[in-house]
Amino acid sequence: MGIGYSLYNIGYFKLFKMKYLTFMLMLFAATVQAQIPAKEIPADYGYIVKIGQQVPDFSTTTTDGKTVKMSDLKGKVVMLQFTASWCGVCRKEMPHIEADIWKKYKDNKNFVLYGIDLDEPVEKVQAFAKQIPVTYPLLLDPKGGIFYQFAEKNAGVTRNVIIDKTGKIVYMTRLYKEEEFQEMKSVIAGLLK
Repeated sequence: MGIGYSLYNIGYFKLFKMKYLTFMLMLFAATVQAQIPAKEIPADYGYIVKIGQQVPDFSTTTTDGKTVKMSDLKGKVVMLQFTASWCGVCRKEMPHIEADIWKKYKDNKNFVLYGIDLDEPVEKVQAFAKQIPVTYPLLLDPKGGIFYQFAEKNAGVTRNVIIDKTGKIVYMTRLYKEEEFQEMKSVIAGLLK
């Protein structure tokens, strides 16, 4: 009885140990997943695109006449910043984008940042960039042809869209909110690791 009882106890202990380890691994996995920012976009942000969706394709030009096509940017982390010279919140946010994102990553061949100016003539967009000032490239968006692929017709500018190397939208902001801006910086840093 002593040997059989001991073997029974050893088997029970092994089963208990396996169940305990399984539970701890599940708990660890849940904790790690909780630390990954999973952002649900509020309806009042006015987006018509969604997180996880392929970014809409578009083609336009920079203020100095270079053509930019979204589909040519696959393989890079892309930040699109929607803006306009008349937008006060844009003017507040753009220096932070310049200092905290553009200056940090402008030489990284895996990163691209474009400001997309909503329906303003090239001369006005060039003057706007100098006033702020920003050195990242601004794209022209005549009649909002690009903007309205991302947001509703009457939705405001001051929004950022982060796209991963596969061309999927992974993060979006609206207006300039410090906490959201910091989270966006973390998302970009994580994508560029």
